[in-house]
Order: sequence, then C-alpha cells, then structure tokens
Amino acid sequence: MTGPSTLGTPVAVLTAVVGPAVEVPVLGTVEAAWLVALVLLLAGILGSLLPGLPGPALSLAGVLGYWWATGYASPGTLALVGLVALGLLGLAADWLAAPLGARAGGASTRTTAVAGIVGFALLFVLGPLGVVLGVAGTVFLLELRRSEDPEASLRAAGAATVAVLGSALAQLVVTGAMLVGFLLVV
Repeated sequence: MTGPSTLGTPVAVLTAVVGPAVEVPVLGTVEAAWLVALVLLLAGILGSLLPGLPGPALSLAGVLGYWWATGYASPGTLALVGLVALGLLGLAADWLAAPLGARAGGASTRTTAVAGIVGFALLFVLGPLGVVLGVAGTVFLLELRRSEDPEASLRAAGAATVAVLGSALAQLVVTGAMLVGFLLVV
C-alpha cells in the first residue's frame, strides 16, 4: 500500500458494511440497516396482532437482514440462534394454531381447511374480526351439518376461536421478545 486507506477507519468500515448513517429526529444518527431492522421488528409486532399479516416473518426478516448487512457479525451467533428460534416458534404458532385448535375441538380436516380459507377471505372484508368470525362460523356450521350435534359443533367452533386468539397472543409475545432481544444484543 502506498498511502493511508479511508477504509481503514472504523467509521468508513462501518459505512461500507452496514450502509450510511441516517439522521432520525427521535433516535439521532443511526445506521440505515439498523433502522430498517427496527422498522421490520415493529411491523412484526403489528403483524402479530392482525391476522393474515406475517408478523414473525417480518421480525425474522429484520433480524436476518441486519445480520447480513453487518457482514454476519451482529448479532452474535448465540443471539442469532435464539432470535431465529423465537421467529420460527412464532411462525409455527401462526400456521398451526387454528387447525390444531379446531382438530382438538373435534372438527374434521375438511372443516378446518375450509374455515382457514373463509377466515382468510373475510380478513379483507371485516379485518381481524373477519378472521375470528369466519373461522368460528364456518367450523360451527360445517360441523353442525356433518354431525347434527349443536353442542359438539359449538365446542369445535369455540376451540378454533380460542386457538386463533391464542395464536395472535403467542405471536405478540414472540415478536415482542425478538424486538427486545435485538435491542439488547445489537
């Protein structure tokens, strides 16, 4: 080397690896990659409250995107494994809670599948309430038609509804823990 390299300075290396610094009125100067990760983690929390939005997936994207942007340096290996495990747990709660709840309540596989489709479709009509009403109503009506037992149909619909609401709560806890964990280790 014939002269000093500007990439040898810590600020230049940081800028080259994670992007330029961004001025944010509330936070001051922060790395662009950190800010994007924070926005995705906050969107993950919001997504876990609104059925149909991929809350845990958004949080995972924030953590993994930041890890990639820092050249796989931050968060460290142990923290990364923990954050990814939390994200995968949240995804499992998102994908499996309603079908498992309906099955636990006695609903058939067909009823569970149709209820998932109806709940998803009603999300766009009535928002989060549409998911709950769609799943509960569909499970009740299809199970009543199948078994002609109102009590068993109500039990299956109740189990499916509790599972949908429990899934949202589990996702909220997981995505909140991911945000706090990220802020503590980065």
